[in-house]
Amino acid sequence: MTTGRLLAVDDDEDVLELVSSVLKSAGHKVTTTTSPNDALEQIVATDFDCLITDLGMDEMDGLALCERALGRRPGLPIVVLTGQGSMESAIAALRVGAYDFLTKPVDAKLLGPSIGRAVQTRALQHEVKRLANLVERGTRPANLVGSSTAMSKVNDLVGRVASSEASVLVWGETGTGKELVARSIHSQSRRGDGPFVAINCAAVPANLLESELFGHARGAFTDAKTPRTGIFVQATGGTLFLDEIGEMPLEMQAKLLRALQERTVRPVGSNTEVPFDARIVAATNRDLEEEIFHKRFREDLYFRINVVKIDLPPLRERAKDVLELATYFIEAMARRTNRDEPLALSVAAAEKLLAYEWPGNVRELENCIERAVAMARFREITPEDLPERIRAYRNNRVVISAETMNEIVTVDELERRYIGQVLKLVGGNKSKAAQMLGLDRRTLYRKLDRYDVTNPAGGSSASSGTRVD
Repeated sequence: MTTGRLLAVDDDEDVLELVSSVLKSAGHKVTTTTSPNDALEQIVATDFDCLITDLGMDEMDGLALCERALGRRPGLPIVVLTGQGSMESAIAALRVGAYDFLTKPVDAKLLGPSIGRAVQTRALQHEVKRLANLVERGTRPANLVGSSTAMSKVNDLVGRVASSEASVLVWGETGTGKELVARSIHSQSRRGDGPFVAINCAAVPANLLESELFGHARGAFTDAKTPRTGIFVQATGGTLFLDEIGEMPLEMQAKLLRALQERTVRPVGSNTEVPFDARIVAATNRDLEEEIFHKRFREDLYFRINVVKIDLPPLRERAKDVLELATYFIEAMARRTNRDEPLALSVAAAEKLLAYEWPGNVRELENCIERAVAMARFREITPEDLPERIRAYRNNRVVISAETMNEIVTVDELERRYIGQVLKLVGGNKSKAAQMLGLDRRTLYRKLDRYDVTNPAGGSSASSGTRVD
């Protein structure tokens, strides 16, 4: 869970102490005060991630504090604590900009998640603002956009391999940006001033692929009225990018292997060998080792092109990069369409982008942003500007993260953990847990006994959690 700096205001010191204790145990840094006026001074001096305030205070009511706090720190998430009889006041607080409200006595199990969401929203606000400032200053990221751990590793590997002449194999799902990796390797290499020549092996008919790669002599076949230089020779002094090499026919693979070994090509219909000097970067979305097992890809060619392998992670595994990529595309497309004023993401649109799974990877995100830029009527992209599939998306996946095979668990263990997590979310209430899981109570009891699931709240799983009065 994201932690942050919190300011809690209540003229009841006992409540402050309990609230502070609950939130500090969750890892937050908590400042407390019994004075709303003091709180306003602290809000100006410190950029808190969330304000927690009572509504009924003598010095200043919470509604006025909300208005003044937001005037000093626009966008500051405010969670309001209200008595059971103050629902109208709580709704009024939401209308003036409060983020959430909780009724008193406050359940600690509700307080923690509410504050956690507020802190995450504040962090997202800061990130969107930072990226928007980059756009306004005209700062453009490098070819490989992204600061996630996965992309940092890719960038590091690209930087190390670029200075060599080793052949590189880039593996990644469709749309992840494999050609961008190849271009980055080229631009950082000693061949950066030379040509970058790319071919999609899956897009060229098999009977024409040899001519595209190696060229042809005059009269080699019908309509070959003039000789043609193949892309191997065209790429001399630079980099040749062989995209989707896993789609190449076996017969062509043998000829490609010979060319790579001899560093020469023989144009179709010619008896003359022509030398080339190009660095080879290949890419595929197929598992080439499996293709080798099924005799669809040559093992010797695999080892020739796979001197260094770069695994490019899908976008769903690098959520941290989504907003950086989106901002990069916004800048590029706004510039292409000659917009008169800067365009940025709204926080609500950013949340939609972060929630989506991106099966089409970076290419799908680029298309989404292109549509959003075209639809945007104001200086911000809103959720209404995004495609319907992204606006309506609901993530129903169970996320499992494992670094090694030893961490993979059985289905029974997965179910045990999931039931325990649901029980924790509902404070050990078995009726609510059964409802969320789609089970009747008897079935849930049997599973609890089978898996020996302990109550996360302590004691009986139906017991209530700690309360803050």
